[in-house]
Amino acid sequence: MSSTQDLDYPQTFFQYNHGFLVSKVMFTACELGVFDLLLESEGPLSSDAIAERLGTSASGMERLLDACVGLKLLGVEMKSEGAFYRNTEFSNLYLTKSSPKSQYHHLMYYSKTVYFCWHYLTDAVRDGKNQYERAFGISSEDLFGALYRSEKEMIKFMYFLNSFWSICGRDVIAAFDLSPFTVIYDVGGCAGGLAQECISLYPNSTVTIYDLPKVVQVAKERFVPPEEHRITFHEGDFFKDPIPEADLYILARILHDWADDKCMQLLAKIHKACKAGGGVLLVETLLNEDKTGPLDAQLFSLMMLVHTEGKERTPTEYSKLLTAAGFREIQVKKTGKFYDAILGKK
Repeated sequence: MSSTQDLDYPQTFFQYNHGFLVSKVMFTACELGVFDLLLESEGPLSSDAIAERLGTSASGMERLLDACVGLKLLGVEMKSEGAFYRNTEFSNLYLTKSSPKSQYHHLMYYSKTVYFCWHYLTDAVRDGKNQYERAFGISSEDLFGALYRSEKEMIKFMYFLNSFWSICGRDVIAAFDLSPFTVIYDVGGCAGGLAQECISLYPNSTVTIYDLPKVVQVAKERFVPPEEHRITFHEGDFFKDPIPEADLYILARILHDWADDKCMQLLAKIHKACKAGGGVLLVETLLNEDKTGPLDAQLFSLMMLVHTEGKERTPTEYSKLLTAAGFREIQVKKTGKFYDAILGKK
């Protein structure tokens, strides 16, 4: 006689198996502009009206909308004329381009870039290396040369990162009291989303975004308003070029890109530049020490295999890297969201 666990297995299996289909439904609705149209409309719209305004087939749009209803991304109201669709609160907040917490660029980066590499996950597990060459025909010897293989790709990545900080940035910046650190360098700070959260929470601080020259140029043009004088920029490659003195260095989603030896090289360089009494703040997705999860971190570690040279780590692994570089008084704070914070002092 089958156990309850055996009986439940098919349903669980299909839920996991349908994960790809679920994400593609959301990606497609975002890309076509479904949520933006419904936000701008004066009320619910029929599938025919949505299809006409977005230039799609009526039958295809109706099925997409119904799947979005099933995923609770849309609500539906049945009238005598037929079904009328509207956004849910979730979609208005996270899936429309105009929302301050929009994840539109996050989802588009997954759809247009991440999924291409993940097609080669089996090869990544076999080879132990990222898959840019197979996915895009470009060498990944220079990791960020591959990641920023065109200005368009670089800008997409910058929007992708900023969308994360719009929902997670405040939590990691508030994990510790950073008010004693007034001169802050955001190393690899990219488009400046985290820097803006930092100056918002700590108005007496200044943040310098340290990044590659082409990243800095786009950040100035598109992301950081020129009147924001508390955010400045420093162009350079943090592995090759000097790192100026500061009270605090933020490394957000940086160390997980690199193997331990590169992490040690960067942390030692930062420790040397850091003022006495200063520190370094790591922002990363932390694995449990006992290998039980969290699932987000485990999946993200696979993503690092497919896309970078690094991996996600446990608090102990990060603490060992910090201690070996000379930092002390290591503190770890779990935020309960996707990213956690580790603070080390000099």
